[in-house]
Amino acid sequence: MTETLDQIEPDLTQCDREPIHIPGSIQPHGFMLVLDLQSLTIRQGAGLIEDLTGRSIWIGRSVGEVLGDVADRRIRSMAALQETGFVCRWRATNRLEYDVVVHLAPGPTPGLPSGLMIIEVEQSSQQARLGVDLVSSLDAAGAALERAVTVHGLCERAAEAFRRLTGFDRVMIYRFQDDEAGQVVAESRADGTGSFLNHHFPATDIPRQARALYLRNPVRVIPDSRYTPQPLRPTTPGETPLDMSDSGLRSVSPVHLQYLRNMDVRASASVSIIVDDALWGLVACHNASPKLLPFELRVGCTTLARNLARQLKAKGDAELYRDRTRLRRLEDQLVARLPTDRPLAAALAERADPLMELAGADGLAIVSEGEIRTFGHTPPTEGVRVIADWVAERPGLRPVSSRALSTVLPQARAWTTHGSGLLAVNLPLEHPLSILWFRAEVRETVRWAGNPAMAEKTDPNATLNPRASFESWSEEVAGQARRWGPAAIESAGRLRDTLADFAAIDQLRRLNRSLQTSLSERDLRLEQQHYLIREVNHRVQNSLTLVSSFLGLQAREQTDGPAVAALNEARRRVRAVSAVHSLLYRGDTATTVDMARYIGGLVEDLASSMGADWAAATETDLAPVCIDAGRAVTIGLILTELIINAQKYAYGGRPGPLRIAFEEDGAIFRMTVEDEGAGGHLAGKGFGSMMIQSLVGQLEGVIDYRDRSPGLSVTLKARIDPLV
Repeated sequence: MTETLDQIEPDLTQCDREPIHIPGSIQPHGFMLVLDLQSLTIRQGAGLIEDLTGRSIWIGRSVGEVLGDVADRRIRSMAALQETGFVCRWRATNRLEYDVVVHLAPGPTPGLPSGLMIIEVEQSSQQARLGVDLVSSLDAAGAALERAVTVHGLCERAAEAFRRLTGFDRVMIYRFQDDEAGQVVAESRADGTGSFLNHHFPATDIPRQARALYLRNPVRVIPDSRYTPQPLRPTTPGETPLDMSDSGLRSVSPVHLQYLRNMDVRASASVSIIVDDALWGLVACHNASPKLLPFELRVGCTTLARNLARQLKAKGDAELYRDRTRLRRLEDQLVARLPTDRPLAAALAERADPLMELAGADGLAIVSEGEIRTFGHTPPTEGVRVIADWVAERPGLRPVSSRALSTVLPQARAWTTHGSGLLAVNLPLEHPLSILWFRAEVRETVRWAGNPAMAEKTDPNATLNPRASFESWSEEVAGQARRWGPAAIESAGRLRDTLADFAAIDQLRRLNRSLQTSLSERDLRLEQQHYLIREVNHRVQNSLTLVSSFLGLQAREQTDGPAVAALNEARRRVRAVSAVHSLLYRGDTATTVDMARYIGGLVEDLASSMGADWAAATETDLAPVCIDAGRAVTIGLILTELIINAQKYAYGGRPGPLRIAFEEDGAIFRMTVEDEGAGGHLAGKGFGSMMIQSLVGQLEGVIDYRDRSPGLSVTLKARIDPLV
């Protein structure tokens, strides 16, 4: 929603307080009966009831006694069902036909019924016009409205269609403006009839309560403005006046009758144009001589007016849609081409021309941190500063718009030439930014139907008189710019939101660049670290290979059996450590080891070093469990010792079956080494056993030796992840 500052509430006048819904009388082209819904008898009436019905006594009578059985049956049925509308045609004593129409009288409390039904008997057209003729003419008129391209063309066709339907001398399409004044935007008239096309009428010509009734009762008819009102009778002192808001016969304000006489209008009719439940305007019909608009034509006028309202909404929505689509495209292009390598205010300044095109502005100002950048035709810098400060003080984040800025900001009178119109948005960023669009003053001559200053006296104690002159009166309007359309105001609001997002994204982009710089530095350090790791790995592997080769060389040179065995055991231990180191270097992670790969490689290396027969006799069942590298080295050393023990004690150095399993059990891993040898080689006090016990202690695990007879099963259990 937009904060629009041009709509100034008019002062309440005496005319606005006139109770036109309870006039206490009717027009004489028919008569009225007020029916009590409980007793279904007549309580009040107005008009020439006795003359037209031939009944001198009608108070307390039933409808059938006054209007006949046909009307009585229909009205009783409608009263039971609370229905309203047309009842029937009825012939009066003067041999003329009348239309009988009923509606429920509003109660004094809104929303609650009054218990009364109003029966209106009004003169019909006296023509044997077929319904199909009326429907056909309405269909032709509706088709003509649909063919109109613009709203103005639609109004012109509507004026022609209503004049053909009603037969009035002059039919005007009267549109309400923002300040509730009206303008005749289209007109159809007979030759010799005066014109009010493009004339303005002050808001006081149609007071508030009259506009409220136009919303409620869409057709208002005055067949002869020189009529004599027919009072409602009988009346009781202190009785609540009858609410005639929905009555077609309701008498008209004497002020309005004099108003029509001053315009030389004898008969008039008004049809409401209601768009989105708001009074868009009126179809105003004037005739120089008395003219009846019977019920059937009033229904036709209502139907045609609704068709007109739908077409107005459809064409207005279509024009608004086209504007919105065009502006959205401009918004997207504008934001997409904003430079991202500089502050937002500077980036917007580079796109000043598209920004002005977006709002259809004559000038643009971008205000940020006290710096003002102006483009096109704008007030002077000091004036822009004053306006920007005033805009910044407005509550909320909605766009601020005005076509007459000087009426809400008196200081702006000095800058009306280039700053009569203002559309502005504030961006609540880390460094607040305001965008101000300006429109230049457009001086125009407004033609009024009479001097609006003489429309009505504002003294509440003064005699209420309608204005007498409707001669064309011109007024020079200054200090106003072209109106800001709803699409432009919406676009400014969307742009504010988009730029706020753009600024947030730009801030994230800067943070990302800073983070990217940090990551690049980190990657450089990691690359350096990896280089060092490669160097260290190369040196460690060379050293371990050198030690292993030296141990192998020493073993080959020895002839003593125990010395050879000891050297080979030492060599296997070195190779176990080397295998873990190699896996850590080649693996995807630098902290954990896949035990299936590690144990598989270690067993294969150990078995091959012990001979082909050992390799053939060794079986593995290994689950892919990832374990911390340090714990993996310890497990590898334990496994090496267990394999060495099996070689030495189970089979006396000869090859034999050897099964190695590694599995996961929740948070625990289980490693098992089984043989089918002589058995009896349980944990002892030798170097190997002491080494195993020490390593198991490092894992905070347990090791179990079980004699299988034959063979031995050794099981190591420990946590996969160490306790912290």
